[in-house]
Order: sequence, then structure tokens, then C-alpha cells
Amino acid sequence: MDAVREGNGTELDLNRIKQEAYRATKGLLEAAKLRPGQIVVLGCSTSEIQGKRIGSTGSTDVAASVLDGIQEALEGTGVHLAVQCCEHLNRCLVVEREVQEKYDLTEVTVLPVPNAGGATASTALRRFPDPVVVETIQAHAGIDIGDTLIGMHLRPVAVPVRIDQKTVGSAHLTVARTRPKLVGGARAVYAWDEIEEKFGKSPKKS
Repeated sequence: MDAVREGNGTELDLNRIKQEAYRATKGLLEAAKLRPGQIVVLGCSTSEIQGKRIGSTGSTDVAASVLDGIQEALEGTGVHLAVQCCEHLNRCLVVEREVQEKYDLTEVTVLPVPNAGGATASTALRRFPDPVVVETIQAHAGIDIGDTLIGMHLRPVAVPVRIDQKTVGSAHLTVARTRPKLVGGARAVYAWDEIEEKFGKSPKKS
């Protein structure tokens, strides 16, 4: 399928949705400087993409297009994708078993379906080679398509990333990276160049 009907009656080009998801992910990767093994969490309302109210008209065709774009952008980076389920499943997540084991995530017993979990999570469940559903995660960056609220699954401290693209289809787009907490007080140092300015560069080993 190449198109679905939007809320205003016009056709939604699924290839365009794929490209918009791809560009959003590329923009986040560039800004967040993610490393292999790190995690991007995705929250996605396919209803909002179609111009309809969140949770009202899920579409696995739209979900597949979004995942196509994001997975294509992540290919070769070593960055993992976690897909958030909807509120009905307490926003648990679909991940690869490799991620669950590496980060010692708590597995839960449920299989997301479009009307209980969401179209995107249920599509990811069928698409991932060895999927598992986990209760929570602390991702290094996130993509929120349609204001699904992914903040509970981001590491502190979340930092909004401003990219040129503001929407996927009709859905509002928000992307974020995270940074480690700054600790200390007035005397604390946070930048290597400040250390080198005060104390000089580290001597090379002989």
C-alpha cells in the first residue's frame, strides 16, 4: 500500500512518511552524537500522523512506513531502537532481546496489538528478529511523533533538539538527546579545555 486516507479526506503518501521519519532520525543522530550500543526510544501515534486524535485510528501501514524510515537511518550505526507501547500497556516497550539482556531490563508478559499497545509497537513486535517487551528503559535519545510522551523513558537530563523538520504527516514531532547530570558546585570543572587551560595538557607516556 502506497497511501492511506487522512483525517481531512486526502490521501496520505506513505513514502513521504517514511522519508520524514528518516530525516527526523538523521537529524537526531547528527545532534545527539550517539554511539554504538546506545538506545533511541520511539513514541508514535499513527492516528496523529493521519490528522486524527491519538488512539482513535491506528494504522499498521503508517507504522510500517515510520519504522522503515527510522530503521534505514539507524542501519550501520549500532544504535538500538526501543518502541513505546500506548497507555493501555503502561507505556512498556518493544526491544530486541539483545538490548534487554545488555541493559538488564525487566521483561513483562504481554504481546502488543493495535488496539492494546498501539499500531507502531505491534508492528515492531512482528518486525524485530527476537523481540521482547520490557517495563521501562532509560534511553539516550528519543523521537516523539504525535505527542505520545516518551519522557519517562529518557535518561536524565533530557535536552530538546531543534531540527528543521517539525512534523511527520500531520503529527507534531519532538526529538531529544540526553546528557549526564552536572554535579558539583562553583569550583567544579565540566570542560576539558578548562582543565588544560588551568593545569596544562596531560604529559605523554614515555
